[in-house]
Amino acid sequence: MALVICRRFPGSFCGTAPRPALIKHRLNKKLPGQTCADCALSIDTRMAATLRLLKPLEYRAFCSPFASSSIPSVAYWNVGSNTRHQGQDSPEHTGPHQPSRKVKNICSTSSSRKILTTSRALLGLEFSKASTSKASTLQPGSPRARRMDEEDVEVFDTLESTRVFLQLRPEYQLHSYHRAKTCQPLTVSEGELILREVAVYQNNLQPQIIVDYFCKLSTLPAEQRPLLLSSTSFALLCQLSVKNIWLFKTPDLISILKAFVSLGVSHSHPMLDVYETRFCHQVWEMNLDQLLLVADLWRYLGHRVPRYLKIFFSYLNLHWKDLSLSQLIHLIYIIGESREVPQDLMRKLESLILKYIELVNLEELGTICLGFFKSSSSLSEFAMRKIGDLACADMQHLSSHALVNILKMFRFTHVDHITFMKRFGEIAPQRIPSLGVQGVMHLTLSCSALRILDERVMNAVAASLPPRVAHCRSKDVAKILWSFGTLNYKPPNAEEFYSSLINEIHRKMPEFSQYPEHLLTCLLGLAFSEYFPIEFINFALSPEFVRLAQERSKFELSKELYTLDGTVGIECPDYKGSRLSSHFQQEVSEKLWNLARKDMTSKPEFLEALFSLETMLGGPQYIRHHMILPHTRSSDLEVQLDVNMKPLPFNTEAIPTEDVTKLRLKRVGVILTDDLMNQLLKGKVRGHFQGEAESETEQQPMKLEKAAIPLGDSLCKVANRSEAVEMAGLCSPVHAQAPLVKLAIQLTNKNQYCYGTRDLLGLHNMKRRQLVRLGYRVVELPHWEWLPLLKRTRLEKLAFLHEKVFTSAL
Repeated sequence: MALVICRRFPGSFCGTAPRPALIKHRLNKKLPGQTCADCALSIDTRMAATLRLLKPLEYRAFCSPFASSSIPSVAYWNVGSNTRHQGQDSPEHTGPHQPSRKVKNICSTSSSRKILTTSRALLGLEFSKASTSKASTLQPGSPRARRMDEEDVEVFDTLESTRVFLQLRPEYQLHSYHRAKTCQPLTVSEGELILREVAVYQNNLQPQIIVDYFCKLSTLPAEQRPLLLSSTSFALLCQLSVKNIWLFKTPDLISILKAFVSLGVSHSHPMLDVYETRFCHQVWEMNLDQLLLVADLWRYLGHRVPRYLKIFFSYLNLHWKDLSLSQLIHLIYIIGESREVPQDLMRKLESLILKYIELVNLEELGTICLGFFKSSSSLSEFAMRKIGDLACADMQHLSSHALVNILKMFRFTHVDHITFMKRFGEIAPQRIPSLGVQGVMHLTLSCSALRILDERVMNAVAASLPPRVAHCRSKDVAKILWSFGTLNYKPPNAEEFYSSLINEIHRKMPEFSQYPEHLLTCLLGLAFSEYFPIEFINFALSPEFVRLAQERSKFELSKELYTLDGTVGIECPDYKGSRLSSHFQQEVSEKLWNLARKDMTSKPEFLEALFSLETMLGGPQYIRHHMILPHTRSSDLEVQLDVNMKPLPFNTEAIPTEDVTKLRLKRVGVILTDDLMNQLLKGKVRGHFQGEAESETEQQPMKLEKAAIPLGDSLCKVANRSEAVEMAGLCSPVHAQAPLVKLAIQLTNKNQYCYGTRDLLGLHNMKRRQLVRLGYRVVELPHWEWLPLLKRTRLEKLAFLHEKVFTSAL
């Protein structure tokens, strides 16, 4: 015995299956100008039915009219299921840009099918009540179920937020998916009637009827859709559509695809691959609006269609000149979301961008930049400067989303639009507090990639981040620490800023195990800023994490591991934790040296400096090009000076092997006395020999004068290059004295400094800090001094180098 209490509300009534005489056949009613394909969600929360069911205890059921029928089970076609079938669980469906649709099949029963059939009306009413209260929990991951919270800046819909530009021109309505707001929703009873007809007339349904059914079912209220997707009748309708797919015309196929989007069909459902194949055969029969609309629907559905896009791009290679402005912008959006595109097509699209550039609005500028950025396609410097000029002209009206996208592209192309960055520095501090942490990360990372240090921006980031650091992903923490470290900048609230991020690393350790590159980025950024969290360093250098980094990460992380290990070895002398194996260090060191040597020896300014120093000092044995600190990934020119500030021939690698065999001791006519022997045994030379040595070393190394060399002369100086080779062999470790000064000569370039300043970036500043710790004196040959000298005389170059080397030594 069941008692049903009904209360009537304005609008449609979700209740029991109506009697045949009371059925209101509204299935074919349409609003003026409305097509069934355009019908979409329009929910009136005031419409409800409160029903109280007093069921016998033995009847345990929770179901829906859509979930029960006499049709055999077709679990394979359960559209609402998120379980991927036969290899569908591929990485292409799990990217962050694809919404995850998780639909819980609430329909379960312990009673017989007979009980379900006889109680169908009452149980349907109970579900209508339950589904109304639980609608928001059915698809928590779907972007169509989320709404932007204006007060919560961390809420970001990755699907809808990138589609704002589609609302700014009426032309976009022709080739993009949009929700109709005026569509009359389908009632439960009407939907049940459709599904009953599908079950009864399944073998006699015409293709057009199938299309109409999809269109009408797509207008069901949102809370009823998950149950529709899990019903066997709807699965049968999908089977019938696949069976008749070659009978559908292009508009029919598009209408069905729209219905899939409205209903939230799982992006991993196997029937979608069949539809992709069908659309691939239709590409050359469709116009540009239809092609873009289909691509947009696939994007909104979250299903990757590489085959369709490949054919679509082939079509565009022939018809790209026919693209209108709205079609061009929409196409670039689709290209960015697909991540793949032929680069020759992108070059053609760039020419169209320049053609329409004066007509593009600010939001569309952001869309262009995001599309090129996501597809790893570069824009020319000319195009980027035009985009920067347009953005500068009205930046106060540029949305934060578009601003971030434009900065991403400046970062990707490394174009230094100074006017844009100045205007950005003026408005960014006010925007940052209302920007989500992911946007803040991209702003900060763009500044570091462009080497632009704006203290106003960095201080705003540092001030706004600690209270909301919990919203950061591991990637956000890593990139922000890296950016501050790279720019070698510590904000006024450095203690609070760094402590909050370091604490967040603790909480994100499981995530760092999944993305090991982010942990290394964090630790290197901290090392640039002289922060060394021992616990994390010990974990990062452990054999387990090294193996994890090599196996799981898609990046080559050996250089990062080696840089961290070498830094800890110098700057943390009391560290007793994990270290890299010597074999690992040697292997990475050789790779880095080969890269550095190839890079430096290809630069004419470096070769000129090297040869000039060799000439000034007396030969290649007085200077050595190598990596003093291999883990810092750059090379230096090392020079060693003795107590008299004269160069030592320490570079034995510069001595040819065949010349070493020719070395002979020369007679110098020195009388050995007891006093001389005592002095030699003590390792010192005084009196007559010291005066003789001083007389000898007063000569400039560049002068070619022959002279007898005293045994105590630490320079082992000779008259010419050949004698230099001979005497270098005589300076054995027994006679050679330890260098008093070790110089690390560095030829710098502009990319080692913050833009427009002489402040070193983090890695290069850390390298100099470590060289000083090891007892070196850094001699800088700055690019702003050395490059202009390349056009001057040889004597001017030698005079400049002589002053740099010996003045720095003093």
